[in-house]
Amino acid sequence: MLQVKRRKRVRSSIKTEIYFSVMKLLLVGLGNIGADYVYTRHNVGFLVIDHLARQQKVTFQADRLAVMASFAYKDHQVYLIKPTTYMNNSGKAVRYWLNTLQIPIEQMVVTADDVTLPFGTMRLRAQGSAAGHNGLKSIAAFLAADYYPRLRVGIGNDFPKGGLGDFVMENFSPKALKELSFQLDKASEILLTWCHAGIVHAMNQFN
Repeated sequence: MLQVKRRKRVRSSIKTEIYFSVMKLLLVGLGNIGADYVYTRHNVGFLVIDHLARQQKVTFQADRLAVMASFAYKDHQVYLIKPTTYMNNSGKAVRYWLNTLQIPIEQMVVTADDVTLPFGTMRLRAQGSAAGHNGLKSIAAFLAADYYPRLRVGIGNDFPKGGLGDFVMENFSPKALKELSFQLDKASEILLTWCHAGIVHAMNQFN
């Protein structure tokens, strides 16, 4: 009986390595460091970034000119910073970290308080003026540019003429703090939407 030897069919497997570049994004919250300032209206930028960090289960570490945390989100590496330079010198920290992380200015969102917006409202903008905000003024001065996205969080303007400085440095009322918790959720959602869908989509969805 004729026996036919069967050759083993060898399947050649080709390994395909997929390379992709992870986009780095920078989310900046503006405020003043120190226990006395934590719940002041001027620190709402810090409060937003703190809230997002808690959602992502990351903690801040002290670093040069800021405290920083980071997390991966939909193939992006997202960096969170809170400048430790105090509000009026925020631009120094922002410029340093943009340069250090090599992140283009368009891949940054700055979150700040806004007295021209009613409490509980927010506006995401692709660029714009400082509108009298000292932190945004500092960033514009250090970067020599204002074409970066910013999330403006309304704190209202319930103050008498000449009372702006006192108003922004006062603590939120207990009632406002309860309402603010919902606003922090929304602000975090806006920032994450910007991270994965971009400025146009986020503006259309939330503005």
